[in-house]
Amino acid sequence: MSLTYFSALGMAPALANHLWQSTLFAAAAGLLTLAFRKNQARVRYWIWQAASLKFLIPFAPLVAIGCHWAWFRFGSETQSGFYVTVEQIGRPFTPPVISGISAAASPIHASAGGQISTLLGGVWLCGFLAVLAIWCVRWRRISVAIRQSTPLTEGREVEALRCHERSAGVPWPLEILSTRATFEPGIFGVLRPVLLWPEGISERLTQAQLEAILAHELWHVRRRDNLAAVVHMIIEGLFWFHPLVWWIGARLIDERERACDEQVLQSGSRREVYAESILKVCEFCVGSPLACVAGVTGSDLKKRMVHIMSEHIGRKLDFSKKLLLTTAAVLAIAVPLVFGVLNVTPSRAQTSDDSATTPTFQSFSIKPSQEPSPEPTYEGSGKHMTRMMFGPAGFVAANVTMATLIEEAYGIEANQIGGGPDWLNNDRFDVEAKLDKSQTPNPGPRPEKYHSIIRQLLQAELTQHAQLAVHTETKNLSTYALVVAEGGSKLQPSPTSDNSEGGGGMMGVHRMMTQNGPSGQVVGLSAQGTPMANFADQLSLQLGIPVVDKTGLKGNYNFNLQWAADAELSAARRAGVDNPSPASADAAQSLSTALEQQLGLKLVPQTQPMPVIVIDHIEKPAPEN
Repeated sequence: MSLTYFSALGMAPALANHLWQSTLFAAAAGLLTLAFRKNQARVRYWIWQAASLKFLIPFAPLVAIGCHWAWFRFGSETQSGFYVTVEQIGRPFTPPVISGISAAASPIHASAGGQISTLLGGVWLCGFLAVLAIWCVRWRRISVAIRQSTPLTEGREVEALRCHERSAGVPWPLEILSTRATFEPGIFGVLRPVLLWPEGISERLTQAQLEAILAHELWHVRRRDNLAAVVHMIIEGLFWFHPLVWWIGARLIDERERACDEQVLQSGSRREVYAESILKVCEFCVGSPLACVAGVTGSDLKKRMVHIMSEHIGRKLDFSKKLLLTTAAVLAIAVPLVFGVLNVTPSRAQTSDDSATTPTFQSFSIKPSQEPSPEPTYEGSGKHMTRMMFGPAGFVAANVTMATLIEEAYGIEANQIGGGPDWLNNDRFDVEAKLDKSQTPNPGPRPEKYHSIIRQLLQAELTQHAQLAVHTETKNLSTYALVVAEGGSKLQPSPTSDNSEGGGGMMGVHRMMTQNGPSGQVVGLSAQGTPMANFADQLSLQLGIPVVDKTGLKGNYNFNLQWAADAELSAARRAGVDNPSPASADAAQSLSTALEQQLGLKLVPQTQPMPVIVIDHIEKPAPEN
């Protein structure tokens, strides 16, 4: 799926950027833990905890702070520098600005994107509810065990617990509950935790082993591991589709158990006694079904035993490691702030430029054409003129069909339109759209830029005035390539042209005239100050089939072209056929012959996949009073 289409899903680019940034942050955290692999486990635990919390905290607030600070501090000074590169790295899924049919069909993308976003939202909700249901079932098992448990008020477990509470710095007496369930000893609860103690396990442990197990559980309380586990469980529920979230969860359990092991050993417990106590608990009990119930047997047991028996367990941080950790923390905050500082000025400058070079229609009118009936010149003949012009003043069209307006608005040809009522190709309209002169730049911009702007504005007006709704499909269509004939070009450069690609000229002013005479239809096309790409567009309008400029000619030219068109070309053109009929093919051949004889150009037929706009709904514009 392309990023252009992905952008139609609304929040999808922002979510994709957030996931990409969080993934990169987690990868950096993983590399950082390697540098601290011989240090205390609590350091690695908090590094992984930061990677987990990053999934809940986007960089956007820090970027916004950087933007506000830079704007307040530097005003409108420009700092474009390497901004473009930074923005592409920081937001690779930001949808680009697109033109032509892709940009024009934003209502199409919005409709299809809405359906896709609803589908993806449903899939996410199903996954979230499934994860939540599993947790609820496991939570209920523990809740039932607690309700059926008996509080212990005396015994060597209680005496040892009260003794170690003071040394561990637990501020309140911890309630201990004896349960017949086979769960391992564990701390349950966040605000007022309780200790679940399996019935009968005390008889299997010596006094030293019992005290070591209790000390381990009290360190879970002191560290508030259950609260951190609940937070990560929420992250797992929200981002259940991201495998890295579950992998981080496993690392958190590993490091929290090792951190408590280190604290128990540092408090004076013997390594052999502590390791043996954990093994006896494993023989007697099963592990806790929830990560937010901090037990004693979590993590990889084999690696944990090796870690406990190591003589060099839990080295403290030296100056270089403290400096590395501080630098990483500063960078995690500073990078988005710097991005915001670099982002503010180009963005505001671009916004200011867009407001000056992106006009809006000050007025727009569409009404049935007032073109008089064809004037008879001789029996069976007549003439009428169709005009479309665009420029800094706006857009004017006379005696055009709604199909032609849709073609112009979406930058397509007649065979790229499907569906629609019969009046789409029969009824004719006059259109006048005036741009807001206060927003019109001086001097005028390049012609192709105005063409793109007016096309996008026309889409909105057709949606409002004709209730136009469309969607896109891809089909193999007949197209033509406009090339230079073997005899060479006979084009005359425009006197007002600067002979640069797409520059200068009279904004591509085109006039068409069709005359019926004894010998058939004669079509005339004249243009002034027109680049070859615009001329190819005009040929596309005549054939109803896309014509692609492959002449390689630069600059602007004046044209005066006349050719004999077959009468059935118009019918084939308006029907949007994929393969022209022999009559329309003959008409195209007549135009190609005229191009070669008069202008030294040639049309070469070809077939290629093209986007097709299918009209879902359209209403005839109401006559204006």
